[in-house]
Amino acid sequence: MARFVAGIRDSDRVKDSVKEKSDDELLTHYGLAQGQTLTRLGVLLLGTQADRRALGTAPLVQAIKYDEQGQKINKWVWDDCALSPVELVDAVWRELPDFRESYEVAEGLYRRSVPAYDEKVVRELLVNALVHRPYTQQGDIYLNLHPERLEVVNPGRLPLGVTPRTMLHASRRRNEGLARLFHDLGLMEREGSGFDLVYDRLLSQGRPAPFAEEGPDWVKVTIQRRIGKPEVMRLVSEADARFQLTQRERITLGVLAQSEGLTARELGAALAAEGLDELAVWLGQLLRSGLVQTQGKTSGMRYFVAPDWLRVVQLDRKTTLSRIAPHRLQALILEDLARYPDSSTADINRRIGVEISAKTVKRSLDDLTAAGQVSHAGERRWRRYRLQQQGIKDK
Repeated sequence: MARFVAGIRDSDRVKDSVKEKSDDELLTHYGLAQGQTLTRLGVLLLGTQADRRALGTAPLVQAIKYDEQGQKINKWVWDDCALSPVELVDAVWRELPDFRESYEVAEGLYRRSVPAYDEKVVRELLVNALVHRPYTQQGDIYLNLHPERLEVVNPGRLPLGVTPRTMLHASRRRNEGLARLFHDLGLMEREGSGFDLVYDRLLSQGRPAPFAEEGPDWVKVTIQRRIGKPEVMRLVSEADARFQLTQRERITLGVLAQSEGLTARELGAALAAEGLDELAVWLGQLLRSGLVQTQGKTSGMRYFVAPDWLRVVQLDRKTTLSRIAPHRLQALILEDLARYPDSSTADINRRIGVEISAKTVKRSLDDLTAAGQVSHAGERRWRRYRLQQQGIKDK
C-alpha cells in the first residue's frame, strides 16, 4: 500500500487534488476499497498472496522458449499469485534473459548495437494483456519466444467492437479501473494510444508492424525480433528531426519506407483508415514537406517515399517496377500480349514483373479493354486476354 500511495503521489499524470487525499481516500478514489474492506481490484493490487489465489482469476504468466524446430527448450512461470499485476510487468521484463540480448546492425561505415526487443514495446504489450484479459475466467498469459519473434497470447477475445484490424484505433477497455491505475502510475499510455506507441516504436526502428490475430478464446500479438531494414531507422530519425513529425506521421512514413509504395487502398488497409479523408489525417504534412510523393489519381493513387530521401539513407539500392507509371505498364502489357496471346492475368503479371501487384495489372487490363485495345474470352480465373486486332479464338 505504501508503494502504491507513493507511486500515485509521485506521478505527473495525477491531479494535485487527488494527490492531496489521505491514504484511505486514495484507496476509495481508485475503487480499491469500500470502507475497511478491499474490493476484488484492491485484492489484485494490494492483497496478500493467499487472497489473490482465493480470487481464482488472478493473472498467471508463462514464458516458453522454442528452438528453430519448434521444440520447447526453456520455461519460466509466474503462477503463485505472489505478485500483483503491476509487479508482474517488472518481474517478467527483469527475469527473462532474452530481453537482455542485443545484436549489431550495419549503419553506413559503422555498426550499431540494438536490443533484440524494445523495452517500451514489450512492457506495453504486457500491460495491454493484463488490462484487457477477462477477470471473470481463468487463463494464463503466454509469452512464446521463438528465434525470430515474440508472441504474446492473452486468454479471452477482444472487447466488443474491436477487431485485429481496428486495434490501431480502438480505445475500448475491458477493465476500466485497472487501466486507470496503470495509466496514473505511468505504466501504460493514455486511452487509445497504447497500440499506436507499439506501431510507432517498431516501424521507426525498421521492424515490421505488429501482427494481431483472434481465435475462439485467445488474442495473439506477434512482433519480430530482428530489424528488417536498418536504413528506415535513419530515415525516420532524420525526417523527424527536420519536420517534428507526429506519431501518426512517423507510423505512415515507416509503413511506406518498408514497401516500394502503396496504393491509397493498400495504405488505408495498413493503417485501418477508412476513406481518403481519414487517410489524409495519417499523411499529415508528409505530402506538403515532400517526404512522400504520389502517382495516379483517386483510389488508384500510389504513395511512396520521395526518391531523394531514399537515396540519402541508401534505401534506393534496388530498382523495381512496383511504381511504374500507368502508361508504361500498359505498353508492357501490350508488348507481352503481342508475343503471348490468350494469356491469363497471372501469366502476364509473372512475365512483366511479379513486384507489380496483381490488382494493378488487372486494373490496367480493364483500362485497355475499355479503350478497345485488348479483348478477352472466358470469365474469372479462366479469362484470357489478347490484342483486339488478333481476334479471339473459340474455346
